Amino acid sequence: MNFQQLKIIREAARRNYNLTEVASMLFTSQSGVSRHIRELEEELGIEIFIRRGKRLLGMTEPGKALLVIAERILNEASNVRRLADLFTNDTSGVLTIATTHTQARYSLPTVIKAFRALFPEVRLELIQGTPQEIESLLHSGTADIGIASERLSNDPTLVAYPWFRWYHSLLVPEGHSLIHASPLTLDDISRWPLITYRQGLTGRSRIDEAFSRRGLTPDVVLSAQDSDVVKTYVELGLGIGLVADQASGEERGLVRLDTRHLFDANTVWLGLKRGQLQRNYVWRFIELCNPELSVDEIKRLALETDEVVIDFQI
Repeated sequence: MNFQQLKIIREAARRNYNLTEVASMLFTSQSGVSRHIRELEEELGIEIFIRRGKRLLGMTEPGKALLVIAERILNEASNVRRLADLFTNDTSGVLTIATTHTQARYSLPTVIKAFRALFPEVRLELIQGTPQEIESLLHSGTADIGIASERLSNDPTLVAYPWFRWYHSLLVPEGHSLIHASPLTLDDISRWPLITYRQGLTGRSRIDEAFSRRGLTPDVVLSAQDSDVVKTYVELGLGIGLVADQASGEERGLVRLDTRHLFDANTVWLGLKRGQLQRNYVWRFIELCNPELSVDEIKRLALETDEVVIDFQI
């Protein structure tokens, strides 16, 4: 048994048993991946995967148990490699944050300014992407911290800390009839062409759920990845826009309407890879975002081997 075999087991589960993607992720060949799996099964005397011909469909019960052990071994190996660096470079280095455009543009600036005052020798790198991409960057170790409103709190291999709650608001051109709607309803909104975030981004699921509960299908004429793009096309007159309420700024000729009575609240989560040691400035960054959590509590939750539910009181 070797680390490469354990990495293959872990990546196969993450990549939905697509060996081509596993090989690409681990910079090897598909035939090499298949050989490692076969050799490990022969060594252990068990079937790790459920197969249909040459295709992998899932994991057997022994395979699932092996996956848990593999995750633990690989995390501990990663911690051993990081150990010396953690103790010798505690106040300098690079902090890589994977986040959505909305958080990078509107929520992070004040936190980053405060962080830089505390750790002037730490360089920051922001990687903007979708929640799915952010999740993958955390898994691969490319990012130290992930920030998003969706996905992170649902991944048992990550620990997610709540940052803040937010709502959607509606952008309409000046003079629009919806400005005078009292109260504003989902039926009112559904009568107009709608511009908002694309699926899986910035609370889009909350928007879809609200209309679905009402039995409505909104006319989404354009969906985009970030708030500034939504604003641009509302300004051009293509429709009305649903955006995150924290994405406020220069909005030429637009009026922002409160819709918190129509859509459920969203939570921004700060995600770390579960069970992984971090430099002190990573813990402190989380604390700056959520002062309700102490560094000791943040560490304890992150290094727990079992999933822990973090209460969020606002």
